[in-house]
Amino acid sequence: MATRTRRSQRRTEALSRERIVEAAVELLDAAGESGLTFRALTERLATGPGAIYWHVANKDELLGAATEAVVTTALTSGPTEPPDSPQDGIRAVALGLFTAIEQHPWLAPQLAVQLSRNPWGSVTPRLFESIGRQVRALGVPEGSWFTAASALVHYILGAAGQNAANARVGKLHTNRSEFLDTASTAWQELDPDAYPFTRAVADQMRDHDDHEQFLTGIDLVLTGITALHLPGGQLDTPPAT
Repeated sequence: MATRTRRSQRRTEALSRERIVEAAVELLDAAGESGLTFRALTERLATGPGAIYWHVANKDELLGAATEAVVTTALTSGPTEPPDSPQDGIRAVALGLFTAIEQHPWLAPQLAVQLSRNPWGSVTPRLFESIGRQVRALGVPEGSWFTAASALVHYILGAAGQNAANARVGKLHTNRSEFLDTASTAWQELDPDAYPFTRAVADQMRDHDDHEQFLTGIDLVLTGITALHLPGGQLDTPPAT
């Protein structure tokens, strides 16, 4: 009787859309988009393909649902207390997305797909709402809300995606410190007449912190928004470190 109950519970869980999406995220984390197949999913869930197709029509819908689930978690798992300022709110959202993309390497290209091919879906409005509310709270004029929010969203996703790509490449070769040391040494050996700036920042590249660099970029964008759209052009809170 106990065995039959466990099997029934397992089947009920497999028939849940939430469990299907959870399993899809697990497969994506383990093997990337190519590893997410309905065959692999049925094996992981110990169910038949018909039970999955009842909840999701195809792989594109499943990828969209997995992306939405991870983004929702990233945007809702931050501090429970309201931010001290809109700038802090933007930094919190940005860091949550940065961390999610860092932890789920498949997420960055899926977010790019959502923004370019499916802006009317659930993911893009969620991203713009989380950033846009803070942009509005900054006091940016309404006519510039979309431009300012777009600049932040595109910086966040682009920079976080590039960081995740760098991390993947680095892991293929060696650890992060050795990878950056190799790259820094190569920059220092460039032709000084052709690459004076690149040689000058080689040591900075070797020693940089990814999170600090990312948040500095957020502050640069916020400074630009402030200078363009707010009286006095002052960023109220100091840059995060």
